[in-house]
Amino acid sequence: MTDQTLIILGASGDLTARLLLPGLGALLTAGHVPGLTLIGASVEDWDDARWQARVHDSFGAHGAAAAAESTGQKTPVSDDTPAASAVADRARWIRTDVTSSSDLRSLLAATNGSVAIFFALPPAVTAKACAALLDVDLPPGTRLVLEKPFGTSSESAAELNTLLARLAPAVPEEQVHRIDHFLGKSTVLNILGLRFANRIFEPILDSTHVESVDIVFDENLALEGRAGYYDRAGALADMIQSHLLQILALLTMEAPFSLAAAEFRDRKADVLRATRLWGTPADSSLRARYTAGGDLPSYADEPGVDPSRGTETLAEIVLTVDTWRWAGVPFRLRSGKAIGDSRKEAVITFKRPPRVPDGLHGCDEPDRLRIGFGPDHLALDFNINGPGDPFELDPISLEATFGAGGLPPYGEVLRGVFEDDPTLSVRADTAEQCWRIVEPVTSAWQAGEVPLREYPAGTAGPSLFLPA
Repeated sequence: MTDQTLIILGASGDLTARLLLPGLGALLTAGHVPGLTLIGASVEDWDDARWQARVHDSFGAHGAAAAAESTGQKTPVSDDTPAASAVADRARWIRTDVTSSSDLRSLLAATNGSVAIFFALPPAVTAKACAALLDVDLPPGTRLVLEKPFGTSSESAAELNTLLARLAPAVPEEQVHRIDHFLGKSTVLNILGLRFANRIFEPILDSTHVESVDIVFDENLALEGRAGYYDRAGALADMIQSHLLQILALLTMEAPFSLAAAEFRDRKADVLRATRLWGTPADSSLRARYTAGGDLPSYADEPGVDPSRGTETLAEIVLTVDTWRWAGVPFRLRSGKAIGDSRKEAVITFKRPPRVPDGLHGCDEPDRLRIGFGPDHLALDFNINGPGDPFELDPISLEATFGAGGLPPYGEVLRGVFEDDPTLSVRADTAEQCWRIVEPVTSAWQAGEVPLREYPAGTAGPSLFLPA
């Protein structure tokens, strides 16, 4: 493999230290990306030594923990492997105004081999940086890596995509990686194996047999120092518009002929084009934010929060996937922060049998297939004849643990970037569709048609539906 350079624009930010560098550290430790040069770029007046210390710290303390959790190792690996340590030792810092064409030109002059530029920046700054690249001669094979959210609306996403298209032929669409790290989670990808490699499940995953589907990502964590980003995004844009819609696409897409990028992304795009709000925003969406509870202050009192924005920390919407397979099935997507009991799973609830013979008792719960995203597991809930009275039915659950992936999510999506494989990247049209799906809700919320409710931190929070 030829030499490569990864440039991180906005390298001083939280995203870089918390997620991006740990993923890169695990990727290097696993033996990928030989000959990598790492350049950090931002307006901060850092030097090489400070940047190298951050890289070492993230590769070691955070990257090792991420790799250990992903692989199930008892003893975390560290960044003292030759490849990872060498990359950290020679990492460079170049002070850069990312919106300046001349600064970006100087930055690219310092690279070796093929180049990947990672935009660890807010959407508005990313757009300005891409515009500045129009006046820069990009090296052949340059890849652009954009962190979600991709724009702030379908219109701004389309404008960004138009801007990126102007960078062709130097950077064609196949070299634009809009990353959603949820697509790198091993459990999320295991949905494909569960559906398409098991005849017992795929034939019954349709509107004939399925009552509803819930995709939930409730966490007991609060802001964790991310107010600067989160207060401008909120739960709907941060989780539902991106991560949870990607999970919905994997659960509902038709079987691709292969996992080649074009085929796989076509099938995802098909179902997202058919997805829309179940009813009106007033009866198909909910927004709320947490007040003080337990050891947590009210969201409005968190440092860096502007209470007047009315940012939601819990969002819930009900969608329909209007295809032949799924028409009539409600898909309920929900994500909340500071929730008492973390719940991260997709739950497929099946319809009850058309009739249970007289004389059988206790069939009170429907069958459910649960796919857990943390911890990673699979469970099938159903009813069988229990001990004692053979006519009394008892609920049971068959459970299995998904095999851990070899890399953490950011390591997996970065591998796709370095190997020029866009399979796990979000295509331009899909990015626009995801905004189109939620825009009736955001418009209604901005117009005050759906009230902002409240819930004490550490409680279950409000809901449009009873948890499955």
